[in-house]
Amino acid sequence: MNNQISTFLSQEEIEREQSSFIAKVYGWMSGALCITALIAYATANSPELVSLIFGNKLVFWGLLLGELALVVWLSAAVASMSAQTAIMAFLGYSALNGLTLASVFLVFTEESLVSTFLVTAGTFGVMSVYGYTTKRDLTSMGNLLGMGLVGLILASVVNMFLNSSMLYWITTYIGVFIFVGLIAYDTQKIKEMNVIGNEGTEEDRKEAIMGALTLYLDFINLFLYMLRLFGNRKD
Repeated sequence: MNNQISTFLSQEEIEREQSSFIAKVYGWMSGALCITALIAYATANSPELVSLIFGNKLVFWGLLLGELALVVWLSAAVASMSAQTAIMAFLGYSALNGLTLASVFLVFTEESLVSTFLVTAGTFGVMSVYGYTTKRDLTSMGNLLGMGLVGLILASVVNMFLNSSMLYWITTYIGVFIFVGLIAYDTQKIKEMNVIGNEGTEEDRKEAIMGALTLYLDFINLFLYMLRLFGNRKD
């Protein structure tokens, strides 16, 4: 169907629709990042919430499991849900993430958080533009990065028990490398998944939300790994 519709559109019209779609993706992603940052900042400045979330392991792990469940549900059931439900689930996830990410405001100085955010945003922008504009097929790179991500997760879990500083720094540099690459790969994948000719439909809005979720996760993870390198801890 996508190919049939594309035959009736000029290359300029196709590129215009792709640009409009990716703008929606970036818009939703940026909005979600703002929600996460605002809630994280507000939570870190509320002694009651800090005590509730970080003083109670049951609450903290409950929030983390809730985030995971929400992402899995959204990814698995997005085809059968309405665009409005997908939007609410995505924004709800970004809000929950803000509650747990309040920890970075408690551990790192605000100056290093701002500078690391700017470095992350600049890196994200460069790699996302590359992924959107390159003519090279990044599928093989994406497969390698996906396998690397699985290894990174396993190594991080193992280091929770080993508490090895060497493994900590190895996973830090590998994590930065993996998510820098995934930003380019995922941007290209999101551009290609856009169904030409369905602009403004329910499917178009759900595609934009799923694209925004993917890039949001890439950004947050890259930011957290960058913090390991550039973040200054409070005294």
